[in-house]
Amino acid sequence: MSAAKHILVIRFSAMGDVAMTVPVLRALTLQHPQAKVTVVTRAFFKPFFEDIPNVEVYVADLKGKHKGIFGLYKLSKELRTLGFDVVADLHNVLRSKILKLFFFGKKVIQIDKGRAEKKALVSGEVVEQLKTTHQRYVDVFNNLGFPVDLSQPKFPKAKPLSKAVLDLGINTYETLIGIAPFAAHSSKMYPQENMEMVILELSKDYKVILFGGGEKEIEVLNVFEAKYDNVVSVAGKLSFKEELELISNLKLMLAMDSGNGHLAAMFGVKVITIWGVTHPFAGFVPFNQPEDFQLTADRSQYPKIPTSIYGNKYPEGYENAAGSIAVKAIVSKIKSVIPAKAGI
Repeated sequence: MSAAKHILVIRFSAMGDVAMTVPVLRALTLQHPQAKVTVVTRAFFKPFFEDIPNVEVYVADLKGKHKGIFGLYKLSKELRTLGFDVVADLHNVLRSKILKLFFFGKKVIQIDKGRAEKKALVSGEVVEQLKTTHQRYVDVFNNLGFPVDLSQPKFPKAKPLSKAVLDLGINTYETLIGIAPFAAHSSKMYPQENMEMVILELSKDYKVILFGGGEKEIEVLNVFEAKYDNVVSVAGKLSFKEELELISNLKLMLAMDSGNGHLAAMFGVKVITIWGVTHPFAGFVPFNQPEDFQLTADRSQYPKIPTSIYGNKYPEGYENAAGSIAVKAIVSKIKSVIPAKAGI
């Protein structure tokens, strides 16, 4: 057990990676109630940590006053006034490395991202399950003297729905199934025409809530909403905090290998994920989800999967690999996890 009391945690981005810290920090603070945690991250992610005891967020304005080397030096001076004892670098990128240079005299442990293992995985040299990102975070805290056990996770209660959500015709007495059909790279996404068939089939038994962000995504989801009964798109209609409140009330989230799956998982929501050119072996499965919740592309048709860790690289002809997963397989899996009953 470490004598340290105050842990500074660094994780600037991306959304899914930051969300993956949440169950680990929740377990840490429950198992080490004497510890205080300060998370240095972007303002957008602050709502993630609101209900974790002994955790505070210090906002890093990386595009403003904390931009560049001089900005990071300023950030380091601000952080040192907080009186932290040790540093958990859960990001291990150039920014966090520069920031740590100003923390001389402090014990700093950085995440081992397993870059060599991941390179071997995408090259096809070794095709096996790698350590999960959650476990890599745990390893950092273990090395700081704060052992963390994730075997019996605790999750927060579902949050009350805001008026903005209720005004969209969404109520908790319905069986709410979320669908987030987009990802940063199209090679990680289920083909749009196939996804429309999934939405149609699920809308017969459940209230389907569609999540997205960009302007083009909003247009697509609005078309689905107008076309089918029991389908509501919340894209562009809610604040991020309101979306999180809604996600906490879902019975299940269907997502790509993307941030939305991790947002749902941090609330203990069941998450079915669809994988295209990426693969669960890389260690980015949403927290506490069974192996059979990960629906992967057919490797007999696409033997080079995973072609990359993030989905940004793939051979010609692999762009629609996720389409090898049958619509029926997705719908059947969801119905086996959340029986339809009187869903709507």
